[in-house]
Amino acid sequence: MEAFLLSGMLDEVDLVAAPPRAKPPLNGTVNPEVCTEIKECLVKETEKGATSILQTRTYDLFITYDKYYRTPRLWLYGYDEERLPLTESQMYEDFSQDHAKKTVTTEQHPHLPGMVMPSIHPCRQADVMRKLIETVAEGGAELAVHQYLVIFLKFVQAVIPTIEYDYTRHFNLDWPS
Repeated sequence: MEAFLLSGMLDEVDLVAAPPRAKPPLNGTVNPEVCTEIKECLVKETEKGATSILQTRTYDLFITYDKYYRTPRLWLYGYDEERLPLTESQMYEDFSQDHAKKTVTTEQHPHLPGMVMPSIHPCRQADVMRKLIETVAEGGAELAVHQYLVIFLKFVQAVIPTIEYDYTRHFNLDWPS
């Protein structure tokens, strides 16, 4: 045990961990107090003011079951390229404008106290899912229970087209009988 303590494994500060980086400026300037290398901080702007560097966002997806509507419910929590939480307005930039503030609503997560996040409201999901399942049935095929979640995620893809999470195979609703 003494060798373990001397090795530093119980130290709370990791001496080899990289320090957190500050966000680079978006005006093409370099702040030498923040940047360690010019390459990582210099952001070139195009004529329209948009940056030429692709800004990535990451989302945590939570799926709960809504007992009232009896459907799955998808919750989203977004992070920027520095893993800092996105604001509500930043997250709504990634949602289809036809569905923002209508199908996508911001509410309290039912199982994570204090977490308010956007979700796909389940009020019309059952109808949409029923129509999709009927379309498959009209094509002569039958959906197994385990395929429901795949269909649900493909439905959600229409509401949130900018988020890539669906790496399943192509799903054809007009299956031959």
